[in-house]
Amino acid sequence: VLARAMSTAPQPSSSQHVVIDRYTTSPPPTASASASSAARLPNDVHLRNAIYEDEEAREMGGVTATVRHDWTKQEIADIYSLPFHELMYRASTVHRMYWDPSEVQQCTLLSIKTGGCTEDCSYCSQSTRHKTFVKPTPTMKVQEVLEAARKAKEAGSTRFCMGAAWRELGNKKNAFGHILEMVRGVNGMGLEVCCTLGMLNAEQARQLKEAGLSAYNHNLDTSPEHYPNVITTRSYEDRLQTIANVRDAGISVCCGGILGLGEQETDRVGLLHVLATLPEHPESVPINALVAVDGTPLGDADEIDRVDAFDMARMIATARIVMPRTMVRLSAGRLSFSHAEQYLMFQAGANSIFNGDKLLTTDNPEFDEDRAMFDKFGFRGKPAHKGPLVAPAESTGQVHITRVQAPKQEYA
Repeated sequence: VLARAMSTAPQPSSSQHVVIDRYTTSPPPTASASASSAARLPNDVHLRNAIYEDEEAREMGGVTATVRHDWTKQEIADIYSLPFHELMYRASTVHRMYWDPSEVQQCTLLSIKTGGCTEDCSYCSQSTRHKTFVKPTPTMKVQEVLEAARKAKEAGSTRFCMGAAWRELGNKKNAFGHILEMVRGVNGMGLEVCCTLGMLNAEQARQLKEAGLSAYNHNLDTSPEHYPNVITTRSYEDRLQTIANVRDAGISVCCGGILGLGEQETDRVGLLHVLATLPEHPESVPINALVAVDGTPLGDADEIDRVDAFDMARMIATARIVMPRTMVRLSAGRLSFSHAEQYLMFQAGANSIFNGDKLLTTDNPEFDEDRAMFDKFGFRGKPAHKGPLVAPAESTGQVHITRVQAPKQEYA
């Protein structure tokens, strides 16, 4: 049952007008609460977005949210700079307008090719330019990777991500063939599959999509302005081109950044501005806290301030507000935060994590510890290949939704 209030926007001319349709969803009079809460949206992010393409805004508890691609830096800076209590309230409210806050995606990241990378990323333990504990290893065998995926699935993970320490796939035809086989195998287990393999061209992205790849991770790391202070061997535009190739192939984009790279708060705002003004918002945005590694330029830099839980929560909350339909992933650095601090980040709008004892080469909480944390918070994992639950606030009539529709063209 829909309660509707109709109005017509001011008409600049007799031939041009839009209809504003604002309604409150009402719970079905006979449906049980459990049936309502079980309703799911499509898993494909493009299909999900198509459902809401005529949606203008949502409102609940005095907070209005909208999916926009025309954010200015100043608008995002104003949100980021809100008093912490106000920022958390707004972000938590937006989160509940668009998502079921009890459902959290669990992803596992495996390094299938460790070390030996020629890039000079100043935070990375896998660069040949830095003397760290990491020793180069060959690409893992297909069966080794599939066994790791099986264990991750048994532990509750529903998305399996494979990372290789390369600048780009380039002409690595033999290795790429093995990766395509890994993607098919993991997909065949019923897991969603993600890769992070450096730069991709359009044809490689097409082949990964054909093999069953669900998502591709390619982080921007920081703002365009600060980026040259962190990396010089790959341009910001290179990264944006890979993201475009992935998006054009129909693969979901996973793209975020790292806090603790010596950036200013304006750089954090700048990163969010780039992400929020892409032609399509990323399906997921990982927010990482730098895990400093001895032997890397940033690991050896005494002047770099440690990222705390409030830094992470502020970044996550701002991302949630400016990209309401994007999954925000609490990523590297979780081991340094208590359960209480992580709960603060979930309250800010995070609804995805990386689990498993390693994130590429850095330590991460064990599966059992995360299971205990989920039980403590009342969370449940998002199933693989199933879309997110409809927000309970939407299905129970707490959210006011405004839709804007242009009139159909009439012909004589």
